[in-house]
Parts: sequence; structure tokens; C-alpha cells
Amino acid sequence: MTPAGTARAGGPERSTLDKAADENFPVAPFFLPRAWRADLMAVYGFARLVDDIGDGDLAPGGADARLLGVSPEEAEDRLILLDAFEADLRRVFDATPNHPLLRRLQPTVRQVGLTPEPFLGLIAANRQDQLVKRYETYDDLLDYCELSANPVGRLVLSVTGTSTPERIRRSDAVCTALQIVEHLQDVAEDLGRDRIYLPADDMKSFHVQEADLATTTAGASVRALVAYEAERARNLLNEGTPLVGSVHGRLKLLLAGFVAGGKAAIRAIAAAEYDVLPGPPKPGKIQLLREVGVTLRGEG
Repeated sequence: MTPAGTARAGGPERSTLDKAADENFPVAPFFLPRAWRADLMAVYGFARLVDDIGDGDLAPGGADARLLGVSPEEAEDRLILLDAFEADLRRVFDATPNHPLLRRLQPTVRQVGLTPEPFLGLIAANRQDQLVKRYETYDDLLDYCELSANPVGRLVLSVTGTSTPERIRRSDAVCTALQIVEHLQDVAEDLGRDRIYLPADDMKSFHVQEADLATTTAGASVRALVAYEAERARNLLNEGTPLVGSVHGRLKLLLAGFVAGGKAAIRAIAAAEYDVLPGPPKPGKIQLLREVGVTLRGEG
């Protein structure tokens, strides 16, 4: 028999977990202890599913809505789905959840002693996505990242038993940077969802209009704006990089992968001359491995 936390997944659970291969960073690489891999995949399954609900990217057929007790008539209402998902999340802590990804999460929550707060933060971020489509200032965007990204790093530290106030601070910097980089890669896709994560104040400073983001290739002003935001993300990654040196062994390699994934993505954006509108610039495996080596050596 396979432990509950590592049970073979199928249906909507499998389609959600399969998305781990498309992330900018390794989610649960082979070199980690088996228990960590199972716990990290359980956390990833939650985070990926809540994002899929918020983005309207659930697997076709309505299986997730049925599992959450949402009627077919309400299955297109993302706020209703998020409310149902939160109710099922709360069962993780005091009962038995209905969705298989949350049942997969339950052993991790109990064994590691996770609290509801980081999970609720991720749900709150996706609720915000339904209500807030533009961000006026960079500080507003950072507040969003506090909900949408930082809980993930805090969960990784909790799962690996390495949380300290300083590590959480560094982790928050890395996670916020990764979120900003993802926003830069997905400018066109986000605009298709009527969302813009480039701060309005910065757009104004660089003389960028929303219509400039709807073209097939970026003009000079858009490229300059993307370069500016990419540099902000790079600075955050540099601020967070000492997190890697604060741990040892296989965890050090995992965290180096997170940091390197962000830095490699920024290099890919720069290699595209900051033109992110044709599609998300993605780093190759060789570039990612090179960045991991640089991060592990503490070279930046």
C-alpha cells in the first residue's frame, strides 16, 4: 500500500499535479527525502488548484465543482467555488475534506502541524483576483504578493522544519520576486483575463497605456517598463538569496532551485529584449542549472 500522502492520483487531482512540470522552479525534485516530496506535492496541489479556480482553469467536465458541492448552475462563479473550497479546506483541520487534493493535504497538515493561515492567504489572493484587476502602486502589488506568493515559501519552511523569523523574511523576498517575474512573463495572458499587475504609477512614469500591452510585440516604452520591474525582482531575489546559505544538505539545493528559477527567468526575459507580449520567455534547462550553480557558490 502507498501512504495516504503519496497515493497515486487520478482525474482532476492528476491533471492539477501534472502542472508542476511547467513551473519556473522545481516543486518536489527527486533528490529530496520521500516524505518531503510527498508533503511538498500536497502543498503544491492545494496552491495550484486554488489558482486554477481563481483563473478559471479547472479541468473540463466540472468534476472539481461537484467534489466541492457546487451545483452545475453555480460552477462558473469563481467566488462561489472559492467559498466552497475554503469550507473544504477547513475540514482538513477538523473533519474529512471532500476534494482528493485536500484529503492528500490532510496527513501533511497533521504530521507537520501546519496552521490554516497560509492556505487562507492563498484563497484570499484568488478572491482578490476576482475583484481587483489593476494595482495603483508597487506597494499595492507587494500587499497582493503577501497573500498570493509568500505563504508558499512559509509552507516550504514549515514542511522542512526550518522556519525562523530571518528565514521567513528572506523567503518572503524570494517568493514576492518569483510572483513579479511570473507576472512579467504573463502580461499578455493576464490582460486576456482583464488583469494588469504592472503598477499604474509605473505605467504612467514610462508612458505606457493599456492599449500598448494589447499589441503582438512590445514597443520601447513597454520594454523599458518590463526591464524596470525585472530589476526590482532581481533585487528582491538578491535580498532573499542568503536564505540558501542558511540551510544545509538537500534543502539547500531545493532553495537554490527556487532562487535560480527566478534569476533564470529574468535572464530569459532580458534575452527576449524585454518583449514579453508574444508569449512568456522561459529559461532552458541548461540556463537553470547554470543559475543553480551560481547560487550555490554564492556568486549572486
